[in-house]
Amino acid sequence: MPNIFQIIHSDGWKFIAIFAAVAFILAMINPNLGWVGAVLTAWCMYFFRNPERTVPSREGLVVSPADGIVCQIMSVIPDPELELGDEARTRVSIFLNVFDVHVNRVPIGGTVHKVIYHEGQFINASFDKASEKNERNTVVVDTADGNRLAFVQIAGLIARRIRCDLFALETVETGQVFGLIRFGSRMDVYLPEGMEPLVVEGQRMIAGETVLLDLNNLEPARRGVKR
Repeated sequence: MPNIFQIIHSDGWKFIAIFAAVAFILAMINPNLGWVGAVLTAWCMYFFRNPERTVPSREGLVVSPADGIVCQIMSVIPDPELELGDEARTRVSIFLNVFDVHVNRVPIGGTVHKVIYHEGQFINASFDKASEKNERNTVVVDTADGNRLAFVQIAGLIARRIRCDLFALETVETGQVFGLIRFGSRMDVYLPEGMEPLVVEGQRMIAGETVLLDLNNLEPARRGVKR
């Protein structure tokens, strides 16, 4: 069983320390305020949790890079700087609220082709225009079998900091932790040309575990029904 230092992302400890210090000061002023601070400190620890995940290991599987809800699946022409070609591709967008795990994972193993950071706005991450207008960090990966896909960390209305630990030409593995977005955000995944996801809008995703796409399966787009 992992210890607490393994299940809390390293980026979170400074924030946990700040919350704890404020809670201590509030407790000195008023015990009731101290309890409020303690609850907020516990929430901060919960936010930065980094739970272990069981990653499917079969070749060709693309897993979700983030926890959250699929808020949009649409066909778009990628920005030329992504070097994904001129044809439309399916883009799957996953919205993370403040209670989701915000640690991000590599959707498929391969070699990092490029990493691109853009400054931007902080529009509500559930809006369509967040993909083009918000602060974002894009990672383009080439797989061993010649496919290329991109995944994009997008800051939201509350989230104001993106962390990405990947670099160009780095070799990555499926499900590998590569960064996080603080405090509510969105993740876009541009699938290889001509391929449809195995998920539907409204479906809950688990980073590193939910299979988003099978590169060896040309199944048509799925539909979902709420029950």
